[in-house]
Amino acid sequence: MSDFRVWECQICGWIYDEAQGSPDDGIPPGTRWEDIPDDWACPECGATKDEFVMLAAVADKGSDNPASAEPKEADVPAVTAATKGVSQTASSRIWECMVCGWVYDEAKGAPEEGIAPGTRWEDIPEDWTCPECGVGKEDFDMVLVSEPVAAEPQSAPPAPQSSPLDDSDPLVIIGTGLAGYHLAKEFRKLDQRTPLVLISGDDGTFYSKPLLSASLAHGKTPQQLATATAEAMATELNAEILVHTHVTDVDRQARVLTLVSDSGGIRAELRYARLVFATGAHCAPLPAIEGDGLSRLFRVNSLGDYHRFRTALTNRKRVLLIGAGLIGCEFANDLAQAGYQVEVVDVQPWPLANLLPEAAGRDIQQSLEQAGVRFHLGTGVSRLERMSSGIRAVLSSGDTIEADIALAALGLRPNTGLAEAAGIAVNRGIVTNRQLQTSDANVFALGDCAEVDGHSLYYVAPLTQSARALAQSLTGTAKPVQYGCLPVAVKTTLRPTVVCPPRHGSEGEWNVTADKDGVKAEYVDTSGNLLGFALTGSAIAERDALSRRCAPLMD
Repeated sequence: MSDFRVWECQICGWIYDEAQGSPDDGIPPGTRWEDIPDDWACPECGATKDEFVMLAAVADKGSDNPASAEPKEADVPAVTAATKGVSQTASSRIWECMVCGWVYDEAKGAPEEGIAPGTRWEDIPEDWTCPECGVGKEDFDMVLVSEPVAAEPQSAPPAPQSSPLDDSDPLVIIGTGLAGYHLAKEFRKLDQRTPLVLISGDDGTFYSKPLLSASLAHGKTPQQLATATAEAMATELNAEILVHTHVTDVDRQARVLTLVSDSGGIRAELRYARLVFATGAHCAPLPAIEGDGLSRLFRVNSLGDYHRFRTALTNRKRVLLIGAGLIGCEFANDLAQAGYQVEVVDVQPWPLANLLPEAAGRDIQQSLEQAGVRFHLGTGVSRLERMSSGIRAVLSSGDTIEADIALAALGLRPNTGLAEAAGIAVNRGIVTNRQLQTSDANVFALGDCAEVDGHSLYYVAPLTQSARALAQSLTGTAKPVQYGCLPVAVKTTLRPTVVCPPRHGSEGEWNVTADKDGVKAEYVDTSGNLLGFALTGSAIAERDALSRRCAPLMD
């Protein structure tokens, strides 16, 4: 008799069950975690094996077929759940969201959602929704049954021992977003001795930026979205983190940075051995909007922005949303589910027009409209006037909209100014080769600010791939990135959507199949090669099959 284990990706929540394996990735049922190659990566977000934690072990009943060990409520005899010290007084079950992978453990409950430890699944209100993606209980499946375990006294873990650092100039990373921190983590896995400095223009809090457009409906505060403080990250990384600090000049010949504190009261220089730009991206400029109502117009591109917008929503119900792209539609979905009246304005003819064919965009539009969202497409906001009760928007079509506040979601632009001022080549982003190296051999870039071999991608999967590759290059093993097929899940939970955009500049056409359950669109060239795809509704089930057929972004 052997126990199969279940492992969860801490980046995206994807689950690996040893009993089931991952046949789509060539891993047959029954494959032990330790037998999976060390260079294997999460099929959802690209995280490495060390980003996974074990959730539970499932006792095999002796079947010759490993797949038969899939846990069922009635026939799983013994499971030891990794409950981190939570005492279980009766058998409890573990449920997984089939949309986003979030896990509900009855033993632990979800205290942040008002669900006490020990709450059975059937006792959770029927109108409860997944705190990560907002789907209902019907989209959860039971994956494990846990037997009660006796609580054991837990001794305090030993204080972490930091490795002594070399007396050399540091690796300096400008930026403490997902790109900067993820690179720092990957670097420290390979090198514990080189001094490491991260520079942050804000307080350096570690959080997941993609969740900013999907957290209002769950009542998430900025504090709840924060994963770790800068102090905690400095301890984990054995690094120096300079918060509320700005780099004003890069002297590439001397390899010296000029630093200025937020207040301007401290000005200093910092030498570096190698430098990494992880400076992210800023909100695209607003179009010309006249009027005195701009003080009630918000942008959300950081945890601080989210705090400002969430605070401004207090006692408000009507939101004008400018932009129906990916982030705009995610915010429309989130705001509608949070109970707000949402009016969306976009100059494009249909939602996500830069990513999706019309049939898929209209499908999302219809689902959002059924939730109360109103769209005003093919027009823009030309004037925003302040009123005692809120704002009045005058559209270029001549129509007017009254709302309480406005939110603009008009895309992102890479932060390239500092690199450009330092004489580093920039185009759409900071130009790098596939080893993330810029026009200066000692300077690198990754994440939203980088244009990697002609690709500017504002998604998590290429970021994690870049961080792993760059960490190897920085520690002596040249490792180019190789972007394959990178499908992106759009967080429109009212109409689940996946898009794999074709390579920039690709020539082809969309072949669309649509019905009431969803849209399947394939972007093919004249030879019939699949270059990209878009899926909505039930069609998202074809994501893995199409991903295997789709041409990679990089040859």
